Amino acid sequence: MIPDFFPANRPVVCLAPMAGFSDRTFRLLCRERGADFVVSEMISAKGLCFMSEKTRALCLPQEGDAPYAVQLFGSEPATLAKAVSIIERDLGAQLLSIDLNMGCPAPKIAGNGDGSALMRDPVLAGEIVLAAVSAAHVPVSVKFRKGWDAAHENAEEFARVCEENGAAFLTIHGRTREQMYTGQADRACMARVKRAVKIPVIANGDVHDATSALDTLRETGCDGVMIGRGALGNPFLFEEIVCALEGKPYSPPTWDERRETAMRHVRMALNEKGDHAMIELRKHLAFYLRGIHDAAKLRTRINACKTLEELEKIWG
Repeated sequence: MIPDFFPANRPVVCLAPMAGFSDRTFRLLCRERGADFVVSEMISAKGLCFMSEKTRALCLPQEGDAPYAVQLFGSEPATLAKAVSIIERDLGAQLLSIDLNMGCPAPKIAGNGDGSALMRDPVLAGEIVLAAVSAAHVPVSVKFRKGWDAAHENAEEFARVCEENGAAFLTIHGRTREQMYTGQADRACMARVKRAVKIPVIANGDVHDATSALDTLRETGCDGVMIGRGALGNPFLFEEIVCALEGKPYSPPTWDERRETAMRHVRMALNEKGDHAMIELRKHLAFYLRGIHDAAKLRTRINACKTLEELEKIWG
């Protein structure tokens, strides 16, 4: 059964969970530009259960931000179940779904048995899905990869385990953990996962414009696309893809529109997080600068900015 927050007449187009990037400000910008749903940054189930205020703050919405999905990582079924209950208590009707991270390749995550490490233990992964589903009153999804490495590509088996334990939909990233983010996402693998299960499957990897989105959907047969790095500095991408899916004309943003969006992004983030956020905003601004003349020189000047006033003098 397709979740009711998926569009009824076309594939879903959504923002991927990205640690350090898919915060409230960026989620809001992407929703405004056509993302059907967005997912929080990756959140530690243990951190929530230990009542870490920093971790809990990642879950809580600001005005206009919700509803959205929350992504959790962890490898203990009981801890995941407790974290789901905490999130549902705190967000209530503002929560669309819970996503379980079983694909993060970062050494500090996988090295602790979380994220993509769970692909090496489908039985435990199934227990985690079942525990989360049993605790949740919203759909539970799973995001995972092609496999751990080239010798252990088990995405189809893994997808079936998730389905059997109650997952409502899946997202498959077409690379192994060993590949990290190198090479090309394997659309054939995504297609096999789609054929292996009856629940909706979202394709993730190498979607950076309308053409790549349509090609991915055609070659995989998936029910939607999830966009991660392609949306950085380009929240307009969602509108571009939705227009292509719906047969509507699309006009790319002018350079002035891109700059204005970037500056709005900065002001919103500073208003929420305080002046210290200027340092973390530099990475977002670097993406907004892609493709412009003298981007390297401008990036160097922006990376020296410590206040909004300094940034406005350079770029505003």
